[in-house]
Amino acid sequence: MNNISDAHLKVHFRMEVDEDGWPPTTVESLWAVDLGDGTARLDNTPWFVRGVASDDIVKVEVDEEGLWWAGETVRASDNCTIRLIVLRDGGSAAARQTVLETFHRLGTTGEGIEQFRMVALDIPPTADLPPIRKLLEHGEAQGWWHWEEGCVTTAWTDSTSD
Repeated sequence: MNNISDAHLKVHFRMEVDEDGWPPTTVESLWAVDLGDGTARLDNTPWFVRGVASDDIVKVEVDEEGLWWAGETVRASDNCTIRLIVLRDGGSAAARQTVLETFHRLGTTGEGIEQFRMVALDIPPTADLPPIRKLLEHGEAQGWWHWEEGCVTTAWTDSTSD
């Protein structure tokens, strides 16, 4: 995420919990920048919300308590959101940091969260997608992590590993 400024606000997303209890919350709040026209630009990578990525522009509505709630995506950013549950070394802070640094060398950004041993990756459209996919698949085959697509683009879907 970029530095938080006075223009930042929390935008809340409602989520459905599946029969396995995932995601572990019914609401996720993401930092965003109010664009002043009933929309906001997301400014961090979602942990659980599906179908949105950093820099997407979403409609927002303010409720009677002053909370900002996300609506539909007005403009997709072409960023992808990929989430990993790190298994190597029990998902330790060092293991999560190694994952972040490894993917950063491939053009991604992201952050880790201890509670769920997770890493959320933000993959910009300028990243070289096939090596990222190949590494994701290799790491899963090695038992280093499980991964899922939180929000992907056509370019991501069209990329293949060799």
